Amino acid sequence: MNTKTKYLGLDLKSPIIVGSCGLTSDVDKMVEMEKAGAGAVVLKSVFEEQIIYDIKRNTHVVAPTDNYGDSYEYIAAHVADDSLGKHFQMIRDAKKCLTIPVIGSINCFSYENWLTYAIKFQEAGCDALELNMAILPYETSLSADDVERTFNQIINTLRKSINIPISIKVGTYFTDMAKQMQQLSWMGVQGVTMFNKSVQVDIDIENESLKNASFLSNPGEVYNTLRWVALLSKKMRCDISASTGVYSADDVVKMLLAGANTVQVVSCLYKNGIDTLRELNEGLNAWMQKKGYESIDKFRGKLAVQPNDKASVAMRTQFMKYFAEIV
Repeated sequence: MNTKTKYLGLDLKSPIIVGSCGLTSDVDKMVEMEKAGAGAVVLKSVFEEQIIYDIKRNTHVVAPTDNYGDSYEYIAAHVADDSLGKHFQMIRDAKKCLTIPVIGSINCFSYENWLTYAIKFQEAGCDALELNMAILPYETSLSADDVERTFNQIINTLRKSINIPISIKVGTYFTDMAKQMQQLSWMGVQGVTMFNKSVQVDIDIENESLKNASFLSNPGEVYNTLRWVALLSKKMRCDISASTGVYSADDVVKMLLAGANTVQVVSCLYKNGIDTLRELNEGLNAWMQKKGYESIDKFRGKLAVQPNDKASVAMRTQFMKYFAEIV
């Protein structure tokens, strides 16, 4: 069976790729991933907040100009370059050791650094760049139009500034999900990753304090991604990478049937090991052989919602079909 596919214009030997995570910050682990059948790897995100933290830690100050005066900007730039330099060296090392595509990932909050970091990723040799742009609209003053303008400004600037393919990794916090995803695909990006697994908040009731919940997804979370992939894959002008809750070969097959170009896995590797990639690929091959599909293109999108379909089960959000006995 031929499981080769294209994603962001890149040739992949498998549609199963490793999403951005701590595992993809280690070249040796990425070599294991390729041997186990990964079609590509998305590197651990560079977060602008981490760079700022490194600057403050290395300068040992909170109010920097009080201690360093005019020299602070020079010192901060040096610390930032050193912190980023280690990451970019890892990229260069990965490119030497891997034959599969290496996709960079960045998450910034200042407009300037989206551009600065993107250019540096391209210079380091990344085959593509995933913009980790999940925005939580927690400010009451932040409107849907504000979020849309932020996306548009960053994407338009980067498209003019770098030559490697760009994908956008988004969260689910949109008032108009379908419209926004379609508009993103019209802006010339090569792909959209649905969805970002955001850090969940929990409460420690003994200490009466906030804490982070588990960052790993669970198998039940696959269905929300599956719904949106099925709804949008026929309406978008770019590739879709399906992410969150993928644990089995069955999940991979479902996402491809819904129209995804690739499927990203992370949590299942943390829980079950990198060799899970081999099991996922073997399961995909076995299903294709059983069904008589010689290539992924023969069935990709077979169960996607057609643009003129107004009564798809994928659009149902309640159980009225069953309660009202609607066939």
